[in-house]
Amino acid sequence: MNVAAAHNSKHWALVTGASRGIGAAIARVLAPRYRLFITARSLDKLEALAQSLATEVVPLAADLSEFDAVEALVSKVIAHTSASGTQLAALVNNAGLAHSAPLTRTTNADYQRLVAVNLTAPFALSRGLLKALRASGEGRIVNIASTAALKGYSYTSAYSATKAGVVGLTRALAIEVASKGVTVNAVCPGFTDTDIAADAITNISQATGRTADNARASLERFSPQGRLRTPAEVAALVGYLCSPAAAGITGQALAIDGGETS
Repeated sequence: MNVAAAHNSKHWALVTGASRGIGAAIARVLAPRYRLFITARSLDKLEALAQSLATEVVPLAADLSEFDAVEALVSKVIAHTSASGTQLAALVNNAGLAHSAPLTRTTNADYQRLVAVNLTAPFALSRGLLKALRASGEGRIVNIASTAALKGYSYTSAYSATKAGVVGLTRALAIEVASKGVTVNAVCPGFTDTDIAADAITNISQATGRTADNARASLERFSPQGRLRTPAEVAALVGYLCSPAAAGITGQALAIDGGETS
C-alpha cells in the first residue's frame, strides 16, 4: 500500500487488469481523484505501480477467470472500505483476454476462458459492488469493451461475442440504475499500442512471413488516422466518464478508434 502522498478523498476506485497497458494508464489518471484498489494476476507488477502513484493504493492479486477469486475480491473491497469508513465510487472493468483464431480452431477451453474474464468477471464485480457504488451517491462503472463489439473482424468470433456481451450488459444495467446515482458506460478502443497488440503483430508476422513493421502497419490501417491508439488516450476517456462532468452520460458504448467505426 502506498500512503506516501496525502489524499483527502474518501472515495475509492477499483481498476482490474491494472498491472500494465490500458489498466495501468487508467490507474494513473484516476489517482488524483480516488484512492485505488488495483488488481491483476501479478502482485509484483501491481506493487511496482502502486509505488508510483500519489494516492493510497491497495494491490490485490486475483485471477478473474476463477469465479471464487472474483467473489473474494468483492469481499476484500467491501471489508476494506467498511473498516476505514470510506466508500467505493468507481469500478473500471478493464481486465480482458484477446484471442484470434478461425471459429473451427477455437476450442471450448479458449471460449470459456474468454467468457470468464471478459464477460463473467465484469458481470459478477458489478453485481457484487453495485450496492456500495449506489451508496457513494456518484457511482461510476466503466467497462472496457472493444471495437470488436461494434463491427466484425475475421478470426475473432469468440472474442467479439464476449465484448458484444459487455456492451449489452452496460446498456441494460445503465437503464436499471439510472435513477439510483450510478452511471454505466463502455469504452470501445480500436487497436491500441499494448502488449496485446505486440502479441498480435508477432502472430501476424509468424503466420504471413511479413516483417514486424509491415504487420504493425496492417493494424494501423484499420484506423482512418493511420495509427494505433495509446493507452493514455483510452485512460483519458475513462477518467472523464468517472468525473462529475460526465454525470449525464450513461448507457453508452463510446468508440475511441480514430474514426474506424464512423
